[in-house]
Formats: sequence, C-alpha cells, structure tokens
Amino acid sequence: MTLTLEQLDRDEALLESIAILQGETRAGFLRKAALGSAGMLAALAAPARAADSVSDVDILNFGLRFERLQATFYTQADELGTIHKMPAAKQRWAEVLGAHERAHVRILKKILGDKAGKRPFFDFHGVTETDDRFTRTAVAMEDLTVALLAGVTPRVHDRRLTAALFGLLTTEARHAAWARNIVGTTPAGRSVDEARTLDSVRGTVSRTHFIAAAPRMTSRRSRPRFTG
Repeated sequence: MTLTLEQLDRDEALLESIAILQGETRAGFLRKAALGSAGMLAALAAPARAADSVSDVDILNFGLRFERLQATFYTQADELGTIHKMPAAKQRWAEVLGAHERAHVRILKKILGDKAGKRPFFDFHGVTETDDRFTRTAVAMEDLTVALLAGVTPRVHDRRLTAALFGLLTTEARHAAWARNIVGTTPAGRSVDEARTLDSVRGTVSRTHFIAAAPRMTSRRSRPRFTG
C-alpha cells in the first residue's frame, strides 16, 4: 500500500500547521505525491521559508502533533491486540517504540505548557489491525520522523531546545533502523540522509488521512493507556 499525505491528514490539521511554518506553495504539490517518490524528494530539496519567520512554538507544536499521531498509532495497535499476536522479537520492538512515542508526547507537552495545541482525532483506516500493514506503516513513519527532525532542529532559535530535539532525533534514528531491521530492509540504506522540510512532511501526512475531523469508533479490548 502506497501512502500519501492526503490520506493521512483528513481534516488538514497538519497541512494547516505546515502552511504557518512553510507556506502553501509546495503543500499543493505534495498533497498528491506518493511517499518517497522522486517528485516529493525534489520538492523537499527546494528552499524553505526564511527561518526567522517561524517561531519555536510553531515548530514544537507541529512536532507534538506528529508525535501524537505516532503514539496513538502504536497504542491503538496494542489495544486492538495486533501487537500481542506478533512474534516475540517483533512484539518487543513495537512495545518499546510505542512507549518511547508516548514519552515524547509527554516531553513536548511539558515544554510547551499552556501553548500546546489541542489533540486531534485519528483514523488509521484499518492499518493498525493487521501485522503486515501496521509494520509497513511504522517503518514509513519512523523514517519520516528522522527526516523531519533533521530538517527542523537547526531552525530552532533556543539553543536549549535544539539540544533537546537532537536527543529526540538520535532516538528516532535508532527507531527507524530497528524498524527496518524488523522487516528485513537495510537499516542504513544511504551514506547520508536527506533532511525534510515541514512543508514536505505536512504533505506526506495529509495524504494518509490519518488525522480525522471526528473520532472513529473501534472495538477495543480496553481503553488506550495513553496517547497524549
């Protein structure tokens, strides 16, 4: 299954955040581009909006929204029993990554305080209900997170926040390598990774339609323990 940002951000909440941070020009193109396509990579390489026009709060709130997306993704797969049915090594991988993503949400919420944005609704369209679809989507998410953090961290004005985001970046890079190893893909496929702009990530997330305008009712064994 090839995911697009348009499929991910149903209510365009992430697209709206990117518009504030990067402008609308590339968002229109990236809305339809497939994740990892040549066209998307070309758009990501284009110059971004001037760094001084984006506040640290804008950047952190986008990061919080994206971490909430990931935390909910792992939590829902856990509560639906998908992770529990996986082989032991794979189950441990998913449980550890889920715990880390939930911790990242708590960290960003604490940093932002009363400036933290409202939590959106999520609808994963059945992706969290099967091992194969969950795993392939997790790999794509982790790769995207690394690229996002590499792109936005140097743009943060507060040096203390820069250091904190670099801590998230290195952890997410380990997540991505672990996820790739789980599916039998080379953990480090390139000698140098390309950083991605907020504009590009916004487009990718939008086409998945994982962020929804209203909550989706699903059958669960129990309520999620924490999704931020």
